[in-house]
Amino acid sequence: MSWGTELWDQFDNLEKHTQWGIDVLEKYIKFVKERTEIELSYAKQLRNLSKKYQPKKNSKEEEEYRYTSTKAFLATLNEMNDYAGQHEVISENMTSLITGELTRYVQELKQERKSHFHDGRKAQQHIETCWKQLEASKRRFERDCKEADRAQQYFEKMDADINVTKADVEKARQQAQLRHQMAEDSKAEYCSTLQKFNSEQHDHYYTHIPNIFQKIQEMEERRIVRIGESMKTFADVDRQVIPIIGKCLDEITKAAESIDHKNDSQMVIEAFKSGFEPPGDVDFEDFTQPMKRTVSESSLSNSRGDGKSEPKFGGKSKGKLWPFIKKNKLMSLLTSPHQPPPPPPASASPSAVPNGPQSPKQQKEPLSHRFNEFMTSKPKIHCFRSLKRGGAGPEDFSNLPPEQRRKKLQQKVDELNRDIQKEMDQRDALTKMKDVYIKNPQMGDPASVDHRLAELGQNIEKLRLEVQKFEGWLAEVEGRLPMRTEQARRQSGLYEAQNTSAVNSCAQDRESPDGSYTEEQSQETEMKVPATDFDDEFDDEEPLPTIGTCKALYTFEGQNEGTISVAEGEMLYVIEEDKGDGWTRIRRNEDEEGYVPTSYVEVYLDKNAKGAMTYI
Repeated sequence: MSWGTELWDQFDNLEKHTQWGIDVLEKYIKFVKERTEIELSYAKQLRNLSKKYQPKKNSKEEEEYRYTSTKAFLATLNEMNDYAGQHEVISENMTSLITGELTRYVQELKQERKSHFHDGRKAQQHIETCWKQLEASKRRFERDCKEADRAQQYFEKMDADINVTKADVEKARQQAQLRHQMAEDSKAEYCSTLQKFNSEQHDHYYTHIPNIFQKIQEMEERRIVRIGESMKTFADVDRQVIPIIGKCLDEITKAAESIDHKNDSQMVIEAFKSGFEPPGDVDFEDFTQPMKRTVSESSLSNSRGDGKSEPKFGGKSKGKLWPFIKKNKLMSLLTSPHQPPPPPPASASPSAVPNGPQSPKQQKEPLSHRFNEFMTSKPKIHCFRSLKRGGAGPEDFSNLPPEQRRKKLQQKVDELNRDIQKEMDQRDALTKMKDVYIKNPQMGDPASVDHRLAELGQNIEKLRLEVQKFEGWLAEVEGRLPMRTEQARRQSGLYEAQNTSAVNSCAQDRESPDGSYTEEQSQETEMKVPATDFDDEFDDEEPLPTIGTCKALYTFEGQNEGTISVAEGEMLYVIEEDKGDGWTRIRRNEDEEGYVPTSYVEVYLDKNAKGAMTYI
């Protein structure tokens, strides 16, 4: 089976077929190229998807990934990232092993095809030239034969005519002989040309064309083999990554099997356990005897209104029942008039007047009214800002339930121990450096590190004192966890009431800029919302925008947290206007802001300002 013998007369069709073969190869290259682009796009989308659901560093979301279910989800995200990497490998291998190689091969194939068909056209042109020479020799021989025949007939005619002279007859005879000689020469030339053409034609159809067509056939067969090998490589590239993709899927399965619902449930207990005991039974109150109930018996502030406890309750606080009281009943109990802040005195120095304005923390206002506002007002973001800036929790975390306090103290002790270890490592390194300087004075002055060594020693001593302090609090908490005192129960009731009613009560943001409200100074920490609960969520919060300016009409000494001192005539920025409680929030610079009595300043609001309140 050879194209040279079977398709000796199909030169044009072979030329079209080979061009079609190259087009098919280029089409396959384009197909593979688009496949690589799809793989890259798919890998990119998978990576973006994995990144989108990854927990943000140093955020509250990252803490939620300690559960086994969320750990499994995180492992799935990581494995999907590796899965995407394998699709990138597929794209790279197809590009280098198929697209690149075939593109170079197509260029070589086009050059080879062009060369072979150029030789074929050259051979065809040569045989056509030989054919034209043969035709010309044949026509010349035919013409000479006809002229010789006419010359012979003319001679015979002249020779038979008795009226023609002998000289004319001789002349006709010589002309006939000349024509016969020319015919013989043409015949010889025609025979020679014919033999040459037959030889050339034989070589053309049995040697040159078969050789050329054989080369074209081999070229086409190589193209077919090459595209087959490329298709096999196409499959092998996918097959090579299947084991790794299988491992990724196995890891996802392993992560799913590692989910422990019991362990997650236990972690929820450890995260939110308060350490308090459930409330005791409510004692029966006998109303058959004539008696007049005092406000303290129907108010939620009775536990600290006069600092006394009723003996008949057995040390149980009614505040503990807040989460279980229906809202409408609770609202009927929590009603009292709102007390506005006192007006400014006539003197220029209100701080010298005995009845001067009190700071927001010193205002005495019934807790029932505060809780009433909390139940009916919308939370605002700026109340969290007040909690964060002015209402930081106590150092010993006494505002937290016992179990949560124990965990916070333990974390603090561990953090301080790590800091001590870092300082000790630095001290050891500097000590070794000092020894090297002592042994080799040319490398440095040993006295140059003494100051730093002294600082490190002082830092270590301070940190150790801090550790001892927090360990003492931790030991106190761990010793008290099984016990339950009256104070602990009172705190338990207040704390649970806050958590049940959304601890971010924004009714506290106006009258109490530091984020907490109390009726008595001694009970301050019981109602204070821990700022640490909100620090992670609002660490990246932008400062409130300014909505105008103000001028201080009097001098105000802000002595409590949440307030700011101003001098008479001072110009400041307003970031939150008075909402009816008698206090305006102002800012001096990026680090100084707080509340001042509205009557102490003259406010100039910007016309285009839309206010600094952000509702959630």
